[in-house]
Amino acid sequence: MKNILVIITLITLGLSACNRPVPQNEEWIQLFNGKDLTGWTVKITGYPSGENFGNTFYVEDSILKVKYDAYGDDFAGRFGHLYTNKSYSHYKLRVEYRFVGEQAKGGPGWAYRNSGAMLHAQAPETLSLEQDFPVSVEAQMLGGDGINERKTGNVCTPGTEVHINGELYEGHCYESTSKTYHGDRWTTLEMIVLGDSIVHHVMDGDTIMTYTKLTVGGGKLSPQQPVIDGPLTEGRIALQSESHPVEFRKVELLDLSPKK
Repeated sequence: MKNILVIITLITLGLSACNRPVPQNEEWIQLFNGKDLTGWTVKITGYPSGENFGNTFYVEDSILKVKYDAYGDDFAGRFGHLYTNKSYSHYKLRVEYRFVGEQAKGGPGWAYRNSGAMLHAQAPETLSLEQDFPVSVEAQMLGGDGINERKTGNVCTPGTEVHINGELYEGHCYESTSKTYHGDRWTTLEMIVLGDSIVHHVMDGDTIMTYTKLTVGGGKLSPQQPVIDGPLTEGRIALQSESHPVEFRKVELLDLSPKK
């Protein structure tokens, strides 16, 4: 009797496995095509939308690079962002990045080995000429200095607010639980973004940051720009130039929008 029950169980399990849906291949969209800046728009503080001052963002050897050769001896607060030309709401974003070289002269101390992916960002043409950061939620990327602990995959909130652990976070940058990534190694950060409801930051298979209730508000922009408070449900994706050279070899997106 025992052997018969084992056989029946195995047959049942086999039938159940056959009836399970076969996972579909994930269709990742390559936001960076490995050739040029097609599909992207540059906005640098002090310059109009579309002007790539000093060729700050450029492509070489299939790598999207950020450099400051034309900035001279003073970075002068010329923070820049490279924006997608499309807006997104529900998606998984995967970015492979690394920090290289020396920080531009005049760059602020906090910007050492510092970049980020701005989520739900306002369109570049809507920024004021001297506005340094777009209204957005930033998935911050930080590189280690070879000695000290420095978390990456943090969340920052220029012109926005989020809830963390069920409570409104009133600061500007909240530290993740990631380890420190020293040197010029390639590092991968994934962001799972579901409209204004919830965002996860993932590294090495671990969720290192979760926040909810993305909203516009809270200030933290310089100069201040009038914005309408409310849920932050969608927007552009933007990569930063904050005075330290950084490279991106992959920027890809998996659309998670509800099927219509």
